[in-house]
Amino acid sequence: MGSLFSQSAKRPLQSKGPRAEYCLFGTALGTCGLVWTAQGIRGVLLPEPTRAALVARAEALGARPGAAPGKAARLVEQLTRYAAGEPIDFDTVELDLTAVAPFARDVYECARRIPWGMTSTYGGIARELGKPGAARAIGQALGKNPLPIVVPCHRVLGASGLGGFSATGGICLKEKLLVLEGIRGFAPDAQASGPGARAATSERRRSSAS
Repeated sequence: MGSLFSQSAKRPLQSKGPRAEYCLFGTALGTCGLVWTAQGIRGVLLPEPTRAALVARAEALGARPGAAPGKAARLVEQLTRYAAGEPIDFDTVELDLTAVAPFARDVYECARRIPWGMTSTYGGIARELGKPGAARAIGQALGKNPLPIVVPCHRVLGASGLGGFSATGGICLKEKLLVLEGIRGFAPDAQASGPGARAATSERRRSSAS
């Protein structure tokens, strides 16, 4: 895997697993970042107030600047199209979860099964995992999600509303991503559809079907 970085670049932090690299790229949401290793994608970085803040987050994942190889470059393209409002399926993206605890991996796997334009709840995922009392732990795991959008934690709501969102921008960004997918109304009492997921109101899908 090729690497393009200046000799003056800061030395990356030490991290478990294979060497990581990152790139920054522009989207309709703002400047985002992607961190990858030979094993897969390690991190998706949502917009920060400054470029330096994005770089610091990438370095915290043990990455140094590089040129995105084939699969990573493909994901950059997909994330850019997603940010422009295009329905994108990230199910087949290979992830590097070397530093992620087993329980969180299970949570992320469930979250990845929530389709574009639909939502679930922390309790719904807990029941799907066979741990109905683990809603709080589910929320904590999603709060540490290093792969937002690819692992769509924004589609997981609280029992009485939007719930939390740990990325810069917080609840406002979470709502923006939901609206981007055509979801209107975030009350968690809508009819369920699929394991742990519920149908969402999607004006975009209705219009495309007409």
